[in-house]
Amino acid sequence: MTVQFGIDRLLADPTLRKPLEGRRVALLAHPASVTADLTHSLDALVAIGVNITSAFGPQHGLRGDKQDNMVESPDFTDPVHGIPVFSLYGEVRRPTTQSMETFDTILIDMQDLGCRIYTFITTLLYVLEAAAKTGKSVWVLDRPNPAGRPVEGLTLLPGWESFVGAGPMPMRHGLTLGEMGRWFIDHYKLDVDYHVVAMQGYDPHAAPGFGWPTDRIWVNPSPNAPNVNMARAYAGTVMLEGATLSEGRGTTRPLEIFGAPDIDARAVIAEMHRLAPEWLAGCTLREIWFEPTFHKHVGRLCHGVHIHAEGQAYHHPGFRPWRVQALGFKAIRSLYPDYPLWRGLDFKYEYTEGRLAIDVINGGPGLREWVDDSVATPCDLDAISKVDEVEWSEKSLYLTLY
Repeated sequence: MTVQFGIDRLLADPTLRKPLEGRRVALLAHPASVTADLTHSLDALVAIGVNITSAFGPQHGLRGDKQDNMVESPDFTDPVHGIPVFSLYGEVRRPTTQSMETFDTILIDMQDLGCRIYTFITTLLYVLEAAAKTGKSVWVLDRPNPAGRPVEGLTLLPGWESFVGAGPMPMRHGLTLGEMGRWFIDHYKLDVDYHVVAMQGYDPHAAPGFGWPTDRIWVNPSPNAPNVNMARAYAGTVMLEGATLSEGRGTTRPLEIFGAPDIDARAVIAEMHRLAPEWLAGCTLREIWFEPTFHKHVGRLCHGVHIHAEGQAYHHPGFRPWRVQALGFKAIRSLYPDYPLWRGLDFKYEYTEGRLAIDVINGGPGLREWVDDSVATPCDLDAISKVDEVEWSEKSLYLTLY
């Protein structure tokens, strides 16, 4: 059965659009906000007569033109439709009073990656909070979680909230954006008029896509999210942003690989298999060489590892990307005890102060402390993470729409 995304259902069914009549409508979107025929949602909505009065862009911008991480986007006027476009990753992260006055209902049509640190869910929370204060309506036009339903990682600790940590959830949360909105409203007790235009025919457990319908064209939701393999690996590889290792920015396979000029990747892979072979189920690790054209280790030959969550060896329930990347760190620490693995306090990750980026990413110091503890075993990390994973799975189950 062909899967219909929320935007496609809204465009096809006039009864779904009926409540928008007579309303000023905003759209929060990015480059992957496209219909089944690859028309951008902004153009498609205007074409059928929806009164679009403004638009908003998340990190990397409505147009997705900001290649690197932590690069801000300006406000601008859309040259085709003549409407204001407000950046939610520029001078502000939250919608301003001025921008909230430009609409009555905001449609949110963003492809997410199913990971706590991917900032689109934090932007969703900020919009919900602003709408609750101003009496605006929020509609999420739902899209798949390409990482599927599996849950993994440590839960963000109290006091560790940030733009990459919108609440106490594990790294890989297993929800769609529409479902995540329901969790935010419940958890933060928000009084907001909220609607989800759900997908039709979506089964997050169905092979071979396991979250992503294989007949749907993948469009980068952000510049370094080029394919489904990256989306599957991201809940682990994103931790590399807090490490001195390259995550492959400046190559054609960002956030699927890791490496550095001064490691032996063959030895790292062998050590990963020695330490916890069961953590590597469902994926293939391949030795690679690469030379980043920008970002960390630019212009230097790196020896690295490519994580393949695809092909015949891929096993969706068995693939645990957060553990795979944690194991990569542990193997390097085992082989090179004094390796300067973590980026220092001078690197203000997502504008945080006084905290290591790796800890901000993980919502606490637990992962880093486990890696750096020479006597800590994979079983030790399993013991603390499984508690968080089970708890989240149980309390988020009632939110699921599919």
